[in-house]
Amino acid sequence: RNYLEWIVNLPWTTYSKDRLDLKKIERVLTKDHYGLEKPKERILEYIAVKKLKGQLKGPILCFVGPPGTGKTSIGKSVASALNRKFIRMSLGGIHDEAEIRGHRRTYIGAMPGKIITEIKRQGTANPVFMLDEIDKLGRDFRGDPASALLEVLDPEQNNSFVDNYINLPFDLSEVMFITTANSLETIPPALRDRMEIIEFTSYLEYDKISIAKSYLIPRELDDNGLKDANVSIHKSALQELIRYYVREAGVRNLQRRIGSIFRKIAREVASGEKGPWQIKNHDIQRYLGPRKYSLELANRKPEIGVATGLAWTGYGGEILFCESTRMPGKGAVSITGLLGEVMKESARIALSYLKANYARYHLDPKAFTQYDIHVHLPSGAVPKDGPSAGITLTTSLASLFMQAKVRHDIAMTGEVTLLGKVLPVGGLKEKILAAKRAGFKKLIIPEENRESISDFDEDILSGLEINYVSDVSEVLDMLIIKPDRKPKK
Repeated sequence: RNYLEWIVNLPWTTYSKDRLDLKKIERVLTKDHYGLEKPKERILEYIAVKKLKGQLKGPILCFVGPPGTGKTSIGKSVASALNRKFIRMSLGGIHDEAEIRGHRRTYIGAMPGKIITEIKRQGTANPVFMLDEIDKLGRDFRGDPASALLEVLDPEQNNSFVDNYINLPFDLSEVMFITTANSLETIPPALRDRMEIIEFTSYLEYDKISIAKSYLIPRELDDNGLKDANVSIHKSALQELIRYYVREAGVRNLQRRIGSIFRKIAREVASGEKGPWQIKNHDIQRYLGPRKYSLELANRKPEIGVATGLAWTGYGGEILFCESTRMPGKGAVSITGLLGEVMKESARIALSYLKANYARYHLDPKAFTQYDIHVHLPSGAVPKDGPSAGITLTTSLASLFMQAKVRHDIAMTGEVTLLGKVLPVGGLKEKILAAKRAGFKKLIIPEENRESISDFDEDILSGLEINYVSDVSEVLDMLIIKPDRKPKK
């Protein structure tokens, strides 16, 4: 009986009517979200083709980017713009294949999978279906849910998706699937191939200020009961917040900080105080305490054995300082900082390159056997891996053996080979934005990345001097300060 009820109540041919007015949809998307031009453009393209053709398989879009950049929330806006039902399903930690495909009816307590269950609950066969955190799927002896998703997310197969409980083909081709992830690295290649990747990048400072003024401040005023109170935050206060209290790619922590300020004001209002409250930059410390961060560049100076690199993480770009020192010994090498195998190999490659080219750089060959070397990357509790710190490690070690200081105002990224070639790296947009947040004006980037950088918005590259290199010798010429040479101001 339960099985028959499921069969009858499934929306086999119930479709919500799409809203295909492009201008109206664009207005809805713009109203709900600042920026995010690529996702909006792709959605408008899908709607335009559907309007012309009439029938179109739903695309499988994968929004990839740091937390707090609007990946999940734009799914609701898409559903609202299209006049479709919205379903959100979090995949984080799911490790049972039956969660996706359902149980067979031969088991006690059998039930359908979440895909069919959610479609039945919403009552239409063409909702916008958001699969959140697809990069955090689990896997154990109960099955591999990532493999079960292959049939769901393959446009060639999902017109006849079979749930084990229903045991009848159900058409998912009209469903618009949107998946989100912080990183593509943990998504199996076969599953990644089914999806169209759209990258969400970090927000610039002026982006965050615009988002705060248009979205975050009105929302927090309403949430904290201050809608009718005379409260305003000046631009200088927002700049103080963004630079010294939140160091993130998205705006989630910025919203929390604004909410924290408004809660303190709400307490003052509830106590009978009357405004107006005009919050400026010097008021932030009174509400939130001392600054949490400082601009890395402001507290640095040229030092021997210290080079500045750029790193990519799933939460945005980071500045990475590489430190090297030596002590009397027999040539032993220690590498610390919770580094992965790839980064340790980069350090060994850097050392071998300098040993092989000691004459070129006027190094004392005895120094390699008379001293023990220790290489450390601070924030020792944070795991680090990847090849893009190659030229940073080489510069740090070269500075140590030359006993010459390294320029502190230039950040770099690039993989290095045993012959000293500089190879291209990924995550450049996040790395460049991290450098801008930290106050760097000059960058060193592999020559082979020149074309990929040409696609970036002018806003990202404005105010930066980018030097493209193809060999380590070019990097050392730019960064090593010889005794008779002073750094340019």
